[in-house]
Amino acid sequence: MRLLHTSDWHLGRSFHRENLLGAQAAFVDHLIETIRSERIDVVLVAGDLYDRALPPVEAVRLFDDALGRIRDTGARAVLISGNHDSMVRLGYATDLIDAAGIHLRSSLDRVGTPVVIEDDHGPVAFYGIPYLEPEIARHYWGLTGRGHPAVLGHAMDLVRADLARRPAGTRSVVLAHAFVSGAEPSDSERDISVGGASHVPLSVFDGVGHVALGHLHGRQAMSPTAHYSGSPLAYSFSEEHHVKGYWILDLGASGPVSAEFAEAPVPRPIARIRGRIDDLLGGAAWERYTGHWLQITLTDPLRPQLPMDRLRERFPHALTLDFDPDHRPDDHRPTWSQRVAGRSEPDLALDFVGWARGAPATDAERGLVRSAFEDVRTREATR
Repeated sequence: MRLLHTSDWHLGRSFHRENLLGAQAAFVDHLIETIRSERIDVVLVAGDLYDRALPPVEAVRLFDDALGRIRDTGARAVLISGNHDSMVRLGYATDLIDAAGIHLRSSLDRVGTPVVIEDDHGPVAFYGIPYLEPEIARHYWGLTGRGHPAVLGHAMDLVRADLARRPAGTRSVVLAHAFVSGAEPSDSERDISVGGASHVPLSVFDGVGHVALGHLHGRQAMSPTAHYSGSPLAYSFSEEHHVKGYWILDLGASGPVSAEFAEAPVPRPIARIRGRIDDLLGGAAWERYTGHWLQITLTDPLRPQLPMDRLRERFPHALTLDFDPDHRPDDHRPTWSQRVAGRSEPDLALDFVGWARGAPATDAERGLVRSAFEDVRTREATR
């Protein structure tokens, strides 16, 4: 059996105001070509199908088109919802579309119940674990532990219990949308730390044959049998060195026998460049970036006049502009992007409280802010 593992489509997302719907449609075209040329039997999509719980109409149409074209290739598909998706909306009419060979898993009540697909070697059980909002899943299952390790650990207990009841030799594949400890994030994933610890150990997936992961946007092999496919397009400049595409896996009689990464085309390369404006505009070394989407940082001691207008004469696809003078008395001071890197949304809100008041938030205020973010996240997940 041949599997194609992809994730984090984020249909409907833009890139610094650049509409990516055309690029996402081109990705779907390439996906379908790959399914046909590689003779894929099952397509695995590990969450974040849309970029938000209420996606734009054009994104819904593209998703509908993608599912119909996957079905027309003769391949089956197993998909899960991610932290950007609405579990409720994606769960609509799943029993009906199951009959078409498209299996979308986005509800807690079906965790541990696999999609079973046969090949010449027997059954393969595909277990879809959607993104688990910790507080929702904790209350649903009556758990005492908090955070992602607790709820994902329980979900995997359900998977292992079901697998133990199946005939000996049944192969297994788990789809999960989570942040595995040791993996490398980028700047474009939404923070999932509200509600407890966000990272889960890879050992939580012990006992299954292969794990197809989603959430992080860079391709990564966490082990020979656990992979992130990454997003098909870059959604932040931190992904400038990413190679985009899909994992293609072959399952033999006893489990995975190979995993190869197939590159997918991107609409335009991205890069981050920095320097003084005269050098950027005149230097021959920068010519190779004229077709890139760019994040440009100017290091001139004084801010030039009309810098973006001038830069776009040479770099028509420049998208963002920052200033970081290379000669100033406070060179030791970190930039704004450095100050906010790795900080959660509640922490940034509390930073603002401290700045506005001139004193840090109280413990009660910290609890209130974190509770508010958790409530917003819970409402989004159940819309």
